[in-house]
Amino acid sequence: MSDLDTRTPVLFIHGLWLHATSWANWSDLFQAAGYPTLAPGWPGEPDTVGEARADPGSVADHGIDDVTEHYAKIIEGLPTKPILIGHSFGGMIAQRLLGQDLAVAAVAIDAAQIKGVLPLPLSSLRVTFPVFKNVANRHRAVSLTAEQFRYGFGNAVTEQESTVLYEQWAIPSPGKPLFEAAAANFDPHSPAKVDTGNEMRGPLLLIMGGRDHTVPESITRATLKQYRHSDAVTDLLEFPDRAHSLTIDPGWREVADASLSWLKQQSL
Repeated sequence: MSDLDTRTPVLFIHGLWLHATSWANWSDLFQAAGYPTLAPGWPGEPDTVGEARADPGSVADHGIDDVTEHYAKIIEGLPTKPILIGHSFGGMIAQRLLGQDLAVAAVAIDAAQIKGVLPLPLSSLRVTFPVFKNVANRHRAVSLTAEQFRYGFGNAVTEQESTVLYEQWAIPSPGKPLFEAAAANFDPHSPAKVDTGNEMRGPLLLIMGGRDHTVPESITRATLKQYRHSDAVTDLLEFPDRAHSLTIDPGWREVADASLSWLKQQSL
């Protein structure tokens, strides 16, 4: 009998502009803690960073619903509901899946804004400008330059560290999810809508980086307020000196350990 038959698996979900293999350190740590782990990519995502860069069209035009359904099908193939750990748009997807009762718990790290969240900080607009500058990018995959990655992800680490992270993990990502999220509060059927009122869902931990330009803390605090009508566990944890690269930069272990400790507190 495999570990997946006996232990609650942890399913990692990455966000825009990072490859699924960026979860490697987390996966190793959680396996050492006794959890079986999976870190599948988004729909169409090639197996390696190099392949993803060489074929950006493979992920183009996939939206929030596509990604959610992709991970829902993966969950259907598991012997038990998983724990979800998502970063950025992966954090939004994790919340959607948790709200649909497809997971026992979720950790949403610097999660993209869900429907109902109103703050739109200028720094977020600057990060997403490479996508929004051309409406045709809704149906394309878009890459960041090293300088753009530095502002959106690596602003709390040294320039050299940011460059290393960019070269190691950055890939083109579909523009469609950003267009969908931007229109969420004007669309009654937005794919960014999460069932925040679900009383029966598993516990949720929202993690935010105090120096994050992509998902500033105002977005995460506004996300927390969306859950005010549910008595299900919803916790908030801040790392004041961290930015959007907090899952992959040299301080990743602190965030991962905090996630493990929270899961232990939830008896998971």
